Amino acid sequence: GHADADLDVVALDARAEGATLRRDRSLALSHGARLVFERLGVWSRLADAQGALSPILAIDISQAGGFGVTRLAADEQGLPALGYVVSYVALQAAIDAELARTRTAIRYGAQVAHVGGTPSHAAVTFADAGHDALTARLAVVADGTGTAGAGIARERREYGQVALLAKIAMASPHQGVAYERFTPSGPVALLPEGDHYGLIWTMAPAEGERTLALSDAQFLAELAAHFGARVDGFRGVRDRTTFPLALEFARPAVTTRCVLIGNAAQTLHPVAGQGFNLGVRDAYALARTIVEHDRDALGDRAMVA
Repeated sequence: GHADADLDVVALDARAEGATLRRDRSLALSHGARLVFERLGVWSRLADAQGALSPILAIDISQAGGFGVTRLAADEQGLPALGYVVSYVALQAAIDAELARTRTAIRYGAQVAHVGGTPSHAAVTFADAGHDALTARLAVVADGTGTAGAGIARERREYGQVALLAKIAMASPHQGVAYERFTPSGPVALLPEGDHYGLIWTMAPAEGERTLALSDAQFLAELAAHFGARVDGFRGVRDRTTFPLALEFARPAVTTRCVLIGNAAQTLHPVAGQGFNLGVRDAYALARTIVEHDRDALGDRAMVA
């Protein structure tokens, strides 16, 4: 985003150019993430892409067995939307296209093996012995939970839960309303996506296996029972999958000439949908810090701190 700053930036990307690393999934973007992407020229690309964005205009929050309900509405907050559900693949394409317009050198197919540092520079080594190590004033690790860094330990705490994801067809349009419900077995959320809802349902691992194996009709009946009277009209389900939930964080998140951001620094429970948004804020805050420092100070102890 600071492409005009007099900086030499090299982006290392493990994927092949134009490839996506995983099948499409949905991300919940906050209003704050929209503001960052607007400044980067990414938002207008997303807004122009057919069906890439689904605004969240209201959130209905309830607790199983609890009295009452909370409803948050965008217009009451003076916002165009509380957030947006966006296709991962569409967002990746928009960022790739905008990045290609900058002076950033992008190396695709670059599998990083290790990131280390000395007081004078950071050193990045590659899995492919044919690539020479890369040195820089500052290395930024932003690859989720992948790269090993010198002097960085990863702490992981299993929640003993899985998240079951699915796409749910409804009898009537969602009209931009998201649902979050807290239950004794864990939270469950419905996010408006295109013409359907994206479901995130947390449960014990054994319950996850059982629920994956249900017929579509049985699954929808259990989902309806779980939501109670808050939502009705579940009509169809597809793309059921589960993944284990854990909290993971790096200690420390900064070392000599190296900074970890996003999921590389901390991986959160997905219930609040904040992991990706915090990563965007990390990147934006780091970029501002870099621009505010002299080139000679880049990556030194004071700047990294």
